[in-house]
Amino acid sequence: MSIDPSDSEPLLTPAEVAAMFRVDPKTVTRWAKAGKLSSVRTLGGHRRYLASEVRALLAGTTGAEPETEVVLPPVPPRPAGTGLPPNRGQAPPPPSNPGSSGGLPTG
Repeated sequence: MSIDPSDSEPLLTPAEVAAMFRVDPKTVTRWAKAGKLSSVRTLGGHRRYLASEVRALLAGTTGAEPETEVVLPPVPPRPAGTGLPPNRGQAPPPPSNPGSSGGLPTG
């Protein structure tokens, strides 16, 4: 989807749009490639976006079908103490055997 660059409406850079949505600028570019957001190309080949369209998308008034909202279950609290799980996901230490020399021959 493209827009008429002759409009006098302000244009936004991908970084400005990304800051408004709190996403990476590459995500904004993907939205434009997918047709979710129209863009115009500068002479240098950079994308620019209509400020009014970005504000409408941000407000959710694009007229498009709303996406299904995914509701995730609550995250259980972490164990008390350091705030990290025991052993930080590492393998547990080998069991200690008081009468053993660690599996090495003693002879």
